[in-house]
Amino acid sequence: MMGATVIMACRSKERAEKAMQKIRDEFQVEKEKRTPVICDTESLSLEFMELDLSSFKSVRGFIEAYKSSGRALHVLVCNAGVALVPFTKTEDGFEVMLQVNYLSHFIMIAHLLPIMRKSGEDCRIVLVSSETHRYCNFDLNKINYSGDPEKFGRSDYYGRSKLYQIMQMHCMHRRLEKSNISVNSLHPGLVDTEISRSFQDYRLLTTFMGISKAFGLMKTPIDGALPIINAVVNPDLKGVGGVYFKSLEGGYSTAEARDETKQEALWKKTLELLKNEILEDQIHGLEGKM
Repeated sequence: MMGATVIMACRSKERAEKAMQKIRDEFQVEKEKRTPVICDTESLSLEFMELDLSSFKSVRGFIEAYKSSGRALHVLVCNAGVALVPFTKTEDGFEVMLQVNYLSHFIMIAHLLPIMRKSGEDCRIVLVSSETHRYCNFDLNKINYSGDPEKFGRSDYYGRSKLYQIMQMHCMHRRLEKSNISVNSLHPGLVDTEISRSFQDYRLLTTFMGISKAFGLMKTPIDGALPIINAVVNPDLKGVGGVYFKSLEGGYSTAEARDETKQEALWKKTLELLKNEILEDQIHGLEGKM
């Protein structure tokens, strides 16, 4: 509503179009209220592009479609994710939360960085993480779970996927600090969205979510979006990178998330896992050697 062209990269065109129509309706309401910060246009520049993060084939298709569009890219928000799902392997052979929440975003960034480098002086990447990164183990030998499905620690592996995002942010910040691209990560808060549909069988957690909602402890989707919007449009954050935000404020992640040795070990392991998806010139771009 502030004038940006926004691409909604989603699995379902039908669900994306419903969401976009809701946004358009809200835009008309804001225009009638004469909200000062919104753009003075008849309609929003809002578009759908197909993307399924659980499929590297789909990720490659999205990347090629975006490149072919000739668009600039000023902001990349890696917000999609799945939470606490039972053990599932994707068609690419990875545990689904690892792939959807971390690996596929990593691939997208690697391939789209060259566009961002040419898109202006203030380009931003935001990795939407979670405070659940505090409650997990860091073990690269078991990064891609392959044990007994009945013994799969879904809370642990969800937290790991969110820990990896923060560690990736630190790695990328070191490599891109002198470029036009800043990289930050954030926890948006406990937000009342449909993400809980993936753990309806998890009674303890669904009970906690229900109590939190009943006592008003959960944010609305709009309030949950505000920290993300702040990270991508706040002029005071121009050139600011390597920060983990808790809601709207800068905060501290765990000591493990800030451990540079572990960050670099994860970076190396990730490139090994994605050796068939990221080419040598893209690795040079990630390493800040372009």
